[in-house]
Amino acid sequence: MLQPYHIENTLEAGCDEAGRGCLAGPVVAAAAIMPADFNHPILNDSKQLSAKKREALVDVIKDAAIAWGIGVVDNLEIDEINILNASFLAMHRAIDQLKVRPELLLIDGNRFNRYQDIPHETMIKGDGRFYSIAAASVLAKTYRDELMTQYATEYPQYAWERNAGYPTKAHRAAIHEYGATPLHRQSFRLLPEQLEIFN
Repeated sequence: MLQPYHIENTLEAGCDEAGRGCLAGPVVAAAAIMPADFNHPILNDSKQLSAKKREALVDVIKDAAIAWGIGVVDNLEIDEINILNASFLAMHRAIDQLKVRPELLLIDGNRFNRYQDIPHETMIKGDGRFYSIAAASVLAKTYRDELMTQYATEYPQYAWERNAGYPTKAHRAAIHEYGATPLHRQSFRLLPEQLEIFN
């Protein structure tokens, strides 16, 4: 059961990211400040929702939110600073977009780099606990999926419209056959060792 807030009468922004484990494309984060009385029967951790339900929730979240923002860190930056720091940077960029300054940040996960002087709390599986983090999770996931679908038109062999850049068997087979694109993360192991032997 999702909760409306962590600390009562506090303007809280939930933050979450999408695409951390992908082989290609950016990591995308979102931040969302939801009203204390917000609730929705379907909203949950984005991984628990179908693509159709996530899409249906985007406008609901944006219309209801006190403020929301999206942050993107591309694959080149990921290769430069590593995926963990890139995830934090994407969250910082999402918070930068908020039109209202939060009093507390609720971060999905167990680590975070402090953002300015705003206090934060890390929440393991927070996207299944608080509406604001669940909302951020849906915004991040849908935004990133849309980006990867656009990229798929340039690189159709990799089926990113279906796998969103995650290391599926088909995605890795395409890398083995066609090589890496400029959108692949070179700091990641793109192929398992048994396939690399044959390259």
